Amino acid sequence: MDAKTGEMSGCPFHGDGGMRGLLGRTNRDWWPDSLQLEILQQGGRSADPMGEDFDYCEAFNALDYQALKRDLTDLMTDSQDWWPADYGHYGPFFIRMAWHAAGTYRTGDGRGGAGSGQQRFAPLNSWPDNGNLDKARRLLWPIKQKYGKHISWADLFILTGNVAIESMGGPVFGFGGGRKDVFEPETVYWGTEEQWVDTGAETRIIPDEGKALENPLAAIQMGLIYVNPEGPGGNPHDAEGMARDMRETFARMAMNDEETVALTAGGHAFGKAHGAKPSDTFGKAPEGENLHTMGFGWLTDPEEIGKGHITTSGIEGAWTPNPTQWGGDYFRLLFKYDYELVKSPAGANQWQPIDPDPEDMAPDARDPSKKVPTMMTTADMALKRDPEYRKISERFRDDQAALDDAFARAWFKLCHRDMGPKVRYLGPEVPAEDLIWQDPVPAGKQASDSAVADFKRAVLDSGLSVSELVKAAWASASTYRNSDHRGGANGAHIRFDALRNWAVNDPEELGKVLAKLDELRGDISMADAIVLGGAAAIEKAAKDGGYDITVPVSTGRGDATEDQFDAESWEPLEPFADGFRNYLRTKASVKTEDMLVDRAHLLGLSMPEMTALLGGMRALGAVSKHTQHGNSIGVLTDRPGVLSNDFFTNLLAMGTVWEVVDESGDEEFVGKCRLKGDVKWHATRTDLVFGSNSQLRAVAEVYAENGNERKFVDDFVKAWTKVMEADRFDLEYAKYH
Repeated sequence: MDAKTGEMSGCPFHGDGGMRGLLGRTNRDWWPDSLQLEILQQGGRSADPMGEDFDYCEAFNALDYQALKRDLTDLMTDSQDWWPADYGHYGPFFIRMAWHAAGTYRTGDGRGGAGSGQQRFAPLNSWPDNGNLDKARRLLWPIKQKYGKHISWADLFILTGNVAIESMGGPVFGFGGGRKDVFEPETVYWGTEEQWVDTGAETRIIPDEGKALENPLAAIQMGLIYVNPEGPGGNPHDAEGMARDMRETFARMAMNDEETVALTAGGHAFGKAHGAKPSDTFGKAPEGENLHTMGFGWLTDPEEIGKGHITTSGIEGAWTPNPTQWGGDYFRLLFKYDYELVKSPAGANQWQPIDPDPEDMAPDARDPSKKVPTMMTTADMALKRDPEYRKISERFRDDQAALDDAFARAWFKLCHRDMGPKVRYLGPEVPAEDLIWQDPVPAGKQASDSAVADFKRAVLDSGLSVSELVKAAWASASTYRNSDHRGGANGAHIRFDALRNWAVNDPEELGKVLAKLDELRGDISMADAIVLGGAAAIEKAAKDGGYDITVPVSTGRGDATEDQFDAESWEPLEPFADGFRNYLRTKASVKTEDMLVDRAHLLGLSMPEMTALLGGMRALGAVSKHTQHGNSIGVLTDRPGVLSNDFFTNLLAMGTVWEVVDESGDEEFVGKCRLKGDVKWHATRTDLVFGSNSQLRAVAEVYAENGNERKFVDDFVKAWTKVMEADRFDLEYAKYH
């Protein structure tokens, strides 16, 4: 078990051995009677009602930003008869909405977060932790309707949270727009449990049973954003476990201890929790409710709406005596009083100050003439009970300016962590400061055509092989993931030891290649040199196969400095498996071919693109040396280094029979001549799936057909270029700034 991740061999994949292990329970599992719309997908794609030509960034830049903020500010205190505003202010409600939109982000695979407005769709719209946020989103509908295409739901969620904080005197670091909506649930693995947190789901960390939080998950139970506020498994007396759960889950959402404390205290400076009645007094979540509820869920008796009987977490009460005003009351009360364990009206465990002074009582959410005790959750108490959290909390208690700055920065990080490079941020409130978690990269400069040509010639005369150059370029660019837009070739992060030494990169070989490229590159950036080296190798490989091609490369990448590189934050990007290089660290419970599909998805590849890329990488000999057969496994060609469709023709050849290598555990195979019985090829599951899976075989057959040799070369180059250019947001977004 990995001491840092709690995983067997660090494996980020668990499950039943198939794609189910990557998906967990799907919406169809949770709500089998819900309307199924997949049949309307055209060619595997769902229609975007805005059309392919719609440019959201351009539309956002035309937004009357200040008018929108004024309308949102007014909404904070505009009365709505159909849903009550605690203390006459919707601010805390909208902060929770924004927090829960962004708080699904996890570092393990970069999925989750606020980037596409997923809170509108199942399962997130029906998670127990998102109870009644359907009303928050519906309160925003008149504003969304007014501004239309100029503000996405995804941006609106986060901007509304910012405005809510500002309207209550809280600190805000900035806002970056540019999140484009999608119109269907994204495929994300949220876990395998068959129950939600409020219906008996087990906690995901039980040290006594050797149970650790599996990667890439970050929440402690199914249906939660972070932790169970009542304590591990609902146990309020497990102070050590509460701090452990908080530290683990927040770390997996890219937050350190200081950010965790600041976010917890800052978020709980506002509003209240709702547990006035037991959960069995309200109805189903939105996705499972009756048709006539029009998308609302968790409904109570209509006669009680507006009278305070709202249940979400089950915990009841405000944290401070001033729930709609930013200040230092949270920490002041936390340390001023001893707290006793009590039950909320809904039966939840919570903590109440002993003998509070009248001025430290909170107003009733509906009747300001009444005073009620404040409360703390078990999670709040961890900031006092855990030694490390306590040190930070005491510092914030004594230094309000430090808390202001820490909360503003942590909130900004929470809401923008999944947006990728800062160049993707739009709007008048984008902070000027570059932050380390944004993976800043200095601006590069374009190389001249003559410099590129001279460099390519020098590279091909350097003694470096096609395989070595292609592998180096892939190692750099394939770190990209389109979930949170991290990684990629820009910045040349691959040259830093933390990445270069990943086992998948064959570090000794990669180090040799990088050193030679650095020697030859002249004024060309290292980031460009790595990509150009791969392009030169592919052009040579194609020419050796009889095709004169040019691999497109847009130069102008910059080189990140060591000061701009946070090695620890890059650890989750190390691949456990990379089918394109035929790399697998160790056998996992999820099939290797499923991990290939998952990686292709993170690279934004289609099925044909994935197929062409893998076949081309094999032909070029660009495979890992990690397996027992080294750099021959999966290279189904007698002329490695030549860009050809040999992988497909030999994989599908009728004269070859495949047998499993017994000691490989069903991971490696030998291909033997059907007549003579001699071994011709070595391959993995990742290779053979292109002959065994009916859909992948259908694509592979296209590339193996006579007459499609040039098509294969062209398709490989297009897919290769897509990966190499995936992170060129500096070019894509230049016109918006």
